[in-house]
Amino acid sequence: MSRPPAPRKAAPGRPRQPGAKGRGAARAVGAGPLSGLALLVGLGGPAAAADPPRLDPAATSRFARLALDCVGKEYPNKIAHVLAGDADARPPRELTPAFFGCFDWHSAVHGHWLLARLVRLEPGAPWAPEARAALARSLTPGKIAGEVRYLEGPGRAGFERPYGLAWLLQLGAELREWDDPDARRWSRALQPLERAAAAHLAAWIPKLAFPIRIGEHDQTAFAFGLVLDWARTAGDRELEGLLVRRTRELYGRDRGCPIAYEPSGHDFLSPCLAEADLMRRVEPPAAFAAWLGAFLPGLPLDGDGGFLAPGVATDRSDGKLVHLDGLNLSRAWMLEGIASGLPPGDPRVPGLLAAARIHAKSGVEAVTAGTYEGGHWLGTFATYLVTRRGLSGPGRERSADGTPSGTDPASSVVP
Repeated sequence: MSRPPAPRKAAPGRPRQPGAKGRGAARAVGAGPLSGLALLVGLGGPAAAADPPRLDPAATSRFARLALDCVGKEYPNKIAHVLAGDADARPPRELTPAFFGCFDWHSAVHGHWLLARLVRLEPGAPWAPEARAALARSLTPGKIAGEVRYLEGPGRAGFERPYGLAWLLQLGAELREWDDPDARRWSRALQPLERAAAAHLAAWIPKLAFPIRIGEHDQTAFAFGLVLDWARTAGDRELEGLLVRRTRELYGRDRGCPIAYEPSGHDFLSPCLAEADLMRRVEPPAAFAAWLGAFLPGLPLDGDGGFLAPGVATDRSDGKLVHLDGLNLSRAWMLEGIASGLPPGDPRVPGLLAAARIHAKSGVEAVTAGTYEGGHWLGTFATYLVTRRGLSGPGRERSADGTPSGTDPASSVVP
């Protein structure tokens, strides 16, 4: 695959992506109080990745309520369903009996992840009993068996691949890591579906001739990151090795990502940032730092976070235009993830974290129940951000030489 040539590197101390805001604008955006955001997420340096998240109970209650109000809400519903005959024309609750709410299958799945994540971190919250009850209703052996039958049905090899299957595995990872008797029971119930989802992905990933670089559900970089985190948690060394190898093959030689062309109008994931957030999971800091210098050569060295302007959702009742609120949230956690993968003292870290704070503020403020088009999924993105999910948990540690768990630095394609 041909790739764009690397753009000329900006002068030290003043790098700038084309079309970015100037310094004064960036500082004005980030100058004032963050409306409680500092209590939601401590966007620190790379060394802070292992610190427990500081959560605002009012905000997490808002996020939990969004999921509780939709995981059992069957309609409206947008199903991605291949019919093999008249008998397949059935309501969502019969097709996928565990995950039929929240407008679509992947949102139902990650809505359950949101509840598991927040109850795990805030077991004494007032809404926790209701969240446990919702998880208990869905994560039963019988309902999960129905999900497996659906996934394994004819014509469904590509069902929710890769985005929904990646979130399913993220739910599985959360339950595996949670030391709680209910969680262990739910994890046992979910594991047949985990195995089926992992098998579907493992059969598909080797066939990819190219990565999928869009900013919506089909993107491979974001999904690979979630699946890799699950593989390391679950101890699936075969899938982990496959993902590390294919990540290096598909992305390791990329140069000059055109981040100035982002976002597209319907993006909720950044193609450039998601790729970098994936690569930091498979390369040790020195190699990742070198790769990032060629991939995003215009990152600021002066701590200025204004090199990347947040997206603006002009109509939150439009299910596609509201994606840009989610883009701000995912950019924030990806920027923080990229910073966490760099060596201590790397001059790009302050600017990355400044941009993360700007995007987090914009994104978290947009997470409301105002419209179902955003309300059925934005709580998950906010929860992933404020609980620092991509930076914590088994399998996300680095060895003494900085190599991410389970990777072989000798096999790196990064110069």
